Amino acid sequence: MKRIKAVIFDCDGVLFDSRQANTHYYNHLLAHFLLPPMKPDEEAFVHMHTAGESVRHIFRGTGYEGKAQDYRAKMDYTPFLDDLIVEPGLIPLLETLKPRFGLAVATNRSDTISSVLRKYELDGFFHIVVSSLDVLHPKPHPECIHKILSFFHISQREAVYVGDSFVDYETAREAQIFFVAYKNPLLDADEHVSSLMEIADLLTIRRGY
Repeated sequence: MKRIKAVIFDCDGVLFDSRQANTHYYNHLLAHFLLPPMKPDEEAFVHMHTAGESVRHIFRGTGYEGKAQDYRAKMDYTPFLDDLIVEPGLIPLLETLKPRFGLAVATNRSDTISSVLRKYELDGFFHIVVSSLDVLHPKPHPECIHKILSFFHISQREAVYVGDSFVDYETAREAQIFFVAYKNPLLDADEHVSSLMEIADLLTIRRGY
């Protein structure tokens, strides 16, 4: 296997524990239209999909989908940023990897990703961030991965993708890229890790440091 040159991260569930933020955000949308909060399966869905897909899913059959999409587009995400929790070990990991690897984010977030990374002072770590607004087809389509590989001028054998969901697994499979599953032993991954610094250990072995 060629030496790894780039590490690609999913955002929600890898860089951040964002379930509380996502839950509050989408429940706010529902409450605006006097609808009940999400069910557990809906909470799982919005954690993995784009904002547009999530609104379509949780507002299906209500008659408010169009209005909810319009309201979402105008809504300020800032009040929900404080609900995000940076994953333990993230900063030490990025500081360890930055001198040696290209770093990227591939996320189904849309216009919120910039404010999220900026608030938590993470934007300076990544060479490229690809959101759902930067591609024609969001994850699990592999377009975001291909875009990142093209940016670094590398092949899929020279990168790893770190994700936590089945959507991430499908994205990695379609892109034919090495997949590291974070805190999700149920995924059929090339490697599993339960803490972020384990990623540095894996890459150290592969880079021969």
